[in-house]
Amino acid sequence: MSTFTLDTATSRATPSPVPGKRMTVPTLKGRKQDGVTSQPIVMLTAYTMRMAQLLDPHCDLLLVGDSLGQVIYGLPSTVPVTLEMMCAHGAAVVRGSWHALVAVDMPFGSYEASPEQAFASAARVMKETGCAAVKLEGGAAMAPTVRFLTERGIPVIGHVGLTPQAVNALGGYGARGRSEAEAAKIRADAVAVAEAGAFAVVLEGVMEDLATEITRAIPVPSIGIGASAECDGQVLVTEDMLGLFERTPRFVKRYDDLASRIGQAVETYAGEVRARSFPTSDQTYRPKG
Repeated sequence: MSTFTLDTATSRATPSPVPGKRMTVPTLKGRKQDGVTSQPIVMLTAYTMRMAQLLDPHCDLLLVGDSLGQVIYGLPSTVPVTLEMMCAHGAAVVRGSWHALVAVDMPFGSYEASPEQAFASAARVMKETGCAAVKLEGGAAMAPTVRFLTERGIPVIGHVGLTPQAVNALGGYGARGRSEAEAAKIRADAVAVAEAGAFAVVLEGVMEDLATEITRAIPVPSIGIGASAECDGQVLVTEDMLGLFERTPRFVKRYDDLASRIGQAVETYAGEVRARSFPTSDQTYRPKG
């Protein structure tokens, strides 16, 4: 059973204040012409309906990232995230947006075994959420799967460099591509998934020069996170850039300090409750005189 609501007037997931104006895969892919992207792609993560509503007017792409494992559920990594989690949050983000293209991460274990497994998982995600694309990690080894999906009508965003689902194999979250051998592999991975049909490729945690080189080498948009300002777009975990966590990764610019502001607001509320100064007559119901 679908977890998103269908607007019978427009046949689109609600809300849709301007039916038909949602960003499309061809539009985003077409931002890059002859190796140049004149209007960089703005991408942020979203996991809830309300956050999607707030981000949607400003973003081209909303990513329902498997980073929700850590951000929402307090898990130690993205590895334990399930398809059920991704479908539930993906549907919420689709319901809360009308402009941005919504892509949903394929969680660990849902696509690696075979292209057929990947198709079954991706089809479920798209049916249950109403999203327009999926994202999966991996380079040349996953290129046949990317091709299999795209040839069957499932748009795919690739993801190379630092791939968090492979944190156990990588031994941590450090930047990738420091050695020439590793840089060459990442370069080849990006080219492979782009040639296989991915309409964009996320470059995460790679050396700046390498990210710039890859951006110039692939015909589809690159989206950087801890990469290079020369990428064709950028993505961050929204909660990181808003300062909702004490620890901020090196590649994140904090645009606000919401954690402190929320703490101050709650401290004020707690003080008023304890002093019995809240609620006042403005917040209570009384007989009409």
